[in-house]
Amino acid sequence: MKKIFAGCIIGLGLVYGAVDINNATLKELTSVKGIGEKKAKSIIEYRKKECFSKASDITKVKGIGEKMYEKIKKDITAGKCNKKSSKHTKHNKK
Repeated sequence: MKKIFAGCIIGLGLVYGAVDINNATLKELTSVKGIGEKKAKSIIEYRKKECFSKASDITKVKGIGEKMYEKIKKDITAGKCNKKSSKHTKHNKK
């Protein structure tokens, strides 16, 4: 049942075209044009320490600057952070 649910969530993300940078897997992150495995791993490492409160926070990740953000901003979102120790409780989608 969990696999079916997860598949539906991933499918919805692909239909709407937005990858949740707070919760996406390595595979989901690399589905965004311009994000390879190295950048995806950097995103995952960054969010272990701090959640993204908005999509533009991705520019805080080493190797992702404003130019990259402008190219991918329509393809990403910052959903609810599942990190319990995070100071962020509300997330803006941008």
